[in-house]
Amino acid sequence: MAIDLERFHQTIAHFDTLNARDPNMVTIDGKKEPKELVYAARLSEMLNRYAPDASESLQLAARAQHIQRWTVPRSDFPMTKPGYMQWRGKLKRFHADVASKVMAEHGYDSEMIQQVSSLLKKENLRTNPETQMLEDIIVLAFLEHDLESFVEKYHDYSEEKFISILRKSYLKMSAKGQQAALSLIHIPEHLLPVVQKAVA
Repeated sequence: MAIDLERFHQTIAHFDTLNARDPNMVTIDGKKEPKELVYAARLSEMLNRYAPDASESLQLAARAQHIQRWTVPRSDFPMTKPGYMQWRGKLKRFHADVASKVMAEHGYDSEMIQQVSSLLKKENLRTNPETQMLEDIIVLAFLEHDLESFVEKYHDYSEEKFISILRKSYLKMSAKGQQAALSLIHIPEHLLPVVQKAVA
């Protein structure tokens, strides 16, 4: 079925309007931008590079991956590993709910809404190719855009700990995603050795 481009672009714009309200800012080329608006655009760009023929549902899910994330703060949950997992679970359901409501407003049917909701909840990660593809681009976008700041923030971590963290992310990816981590994206040159050790 052909994409209704007008509806699709209106829905993407609605997602962006919600993310533009993020009070947390990041500096891009000397200009402050809402953090989640930037993140959403980066995921869409990465998906377009990684899978230019991606389905409509996957394109929508990529854009809504962190929608209004700041409204569910980590501090609302215990600062423990179980608390962290509760927070992550809450976020998945929240993002799916917000995206579903927006899509319904723009006339999407229940089947398409369910597809996007399932992707945002990361259901059937190892059996649904699109859920896996979403996971791949999340890791790729992190490596290209956020790895350097992550290393700076946790500068007291040993190289072995960084390698362990990166390896866990790498193992979440498909074989195609793992290859893309070494060929499709730009990683700061001084971090390449750590990434290469992690994926070895």
